[in-house]
Amino acid sequence: MADSATSSKLIFWALFALTVTAQVDDEGGASARPAIVPALFIFGDSLIDNGNNNNLASLAKANYFPYGIDFRGGPTGRFSNGYTMVDTIAELLGLPLIPAYSQAAESSTAQMRYGVNFASAAAGILDNTGNNFVGRIPFNQQIKNFENSLDQLATLTGNADLSQGLSKSIFFVGMGSNDYLNNYLMPNYDTKNQYNPQQYADLLVHQYTQQLTRLYNLGARRFAIAGLGRMGCIPSILAQSGANTCSDQVNQLVEPFNNNVKMMVENLGAKLPGVKFSYIDINNMFQDLVANAPAYGFTVLNRGCCGLGRNRGQVTCLPFQTPCADRNRYVFWDAFHPTEAVNVLFGQKAFSGETDFAYPINIQQLASA
Repeated sequence: MADSATSSKLIFWALFALTVTAQVDDEGGASARPAIVPALFIFGDSLIDNGNNNNLASLAKANYFPYGIDFRGGPTGRFSNGYTMVDTIAELLGLPLIPAYSQAAESSTAQMRYGVNFASAAAGILDNTGNNFVGRIPFNQQIKNFENSLDQLATLTGNADLSQGLSKSIFFVGMGSNDYLNNYLMPNYDTKNQYNPQQYADLLVHQYTQQLTRLYNLGARRFAIAGLGRMGCIPSILAQSGANTCSDQVNQLVEPFNNNVKMMVENLGAKLPGVKFSYIDINNMFQDLVANAPAYGFTVLNRGCCGLGRNRGQVTCLPFQTPCADRNRYVFWDAFHPTEAVNVLFGQKAFSGETDFAYPINIQQLASA
């Protein structure tokens, strides 16, 4: 009979194997399909945070109603009425919903077997982004938390087994929104006086390149990198401008970042042996959504489902505030974030969409690359 240490290694690697079948998600629901990757690791901000800020001394939290009103079990820390984009992607990959790092780190290592969500509301590529919200976990620290989780996993699997599992896993990264909304565009930051839009995009993507390379050196090989959406169209920006049409100035501000990220993906793909990238074009997804809103079932494009002030974009959802009843017809849930309906749509397009939405391959193709 094998000793206990050997048995632990075999059991854990079986969980990490490519053909593993996810059986139970974090809310107790059964997975509908076999997993096509061992795990999904998630890095980002409030668009995909699922609770890492809950226990921080932070103003960026969503662990209260009406957040999570349509999520089984209620509020979790997701900045949505229900699913985030990565929840949809996890299910399409055949995985359970991925636990927050704060949750997995406090429980057994086995919680991490299908991946970990390290995302944090108000986080940015730059460490000082989001200072106005006090507590948050910048991308550099998210990477460090990932490294710490590898130390835990390595004690069970051995480095060779872990490396093989990581190389077949998906690393979803969605960073940059806060580097504009809660840095460049904030009056208490001097960033806009130091850099023009192109210079700032260059600064961000220079740092971003180093950060993704760190993840590569830690074992990541399959990356899904989300670009920025049309930030000039969110209720917060509309409320500031006093208009019901998108701010071309803000949309043009983030264009250099998206262009740089696309170039970064191509450069790293050519430079790093064995790496594969999928660029998730959120900007194109949003343009398609607006152009075809009635066909997708959306009728309200310029205000939040909950929140206060002009366009319901001046104050985010207050505790126990009553949101709109017809949430599936709204593009925006609050001042900054999409509804579950949009998150599910975008997750589906990222997973199996054409090259207009996921380039040069989608996440489904990335999983089998």
